[in-house]
Formats: sequence, C-alpha cells, structure tokens
Amino acid sequence: MVHVPLIKIAKFLCLLSMSEQTRIEKYIIQKVKEKRIEFGYSQILLSQKLNMSDSFVGHVETPKRRAKYNVNHLNALARVFKCSPRDFIPEKPL
Repeated sequence: MVHVPLIKIAKFLCLLSMSEQTRIEKYIIQKVKEKRIEFGYSQILLSQKLNMSDSFVGHVETPKRRAKYNVNHLNALARVFKCSPRDFIPEKPL
C-alpha cells in the first residue's frame, strides 16, 4: 500500500472541484448576468436581493469559482426579475 500525505489528497480534490463550468452553467450564468445588467443591478445588490452574501453573485460570475446557481436560486431570481425561471434555461439541450 502506498502512503499519500493527506495534504496532497486535499490539493488534488481541490483542483478537481475547480474544473471549468459546463456549457449549461455558462449559459444560465450569462442569462442571469444579462438580466442583472438590464435591471441596472450591481453584483452586490443582486446578492442582497437574494439574501445571500454580498460576494455571492460575483463568485458565480467568476468562472474559476465553484459557486453556481441552483434551482432555488433560479426561482428567487425569477421573483426578483418578475419573470419565469425558464427564462434562464435554454430551450434545447446544449
């Protein structure tokens, strides 16, 4: 059995979790960003409207960060922007 230091395993797992966003994640993030800009909201203001930390939207919009929108976020975003959660999702699979 090979002994691998725990710190090396942790670094490896961290690198795996920092993988690039998928096409659908990029699509959704871009659609939300377009709405945010259309409404004139800063990243901080939108984060506050979602009752999240001030940095949440900024982290989601940064490709190297792990933060992503989930279905509950999309529902809350639809309430904020007075639209359907479907407005953030592509009509056809990517």
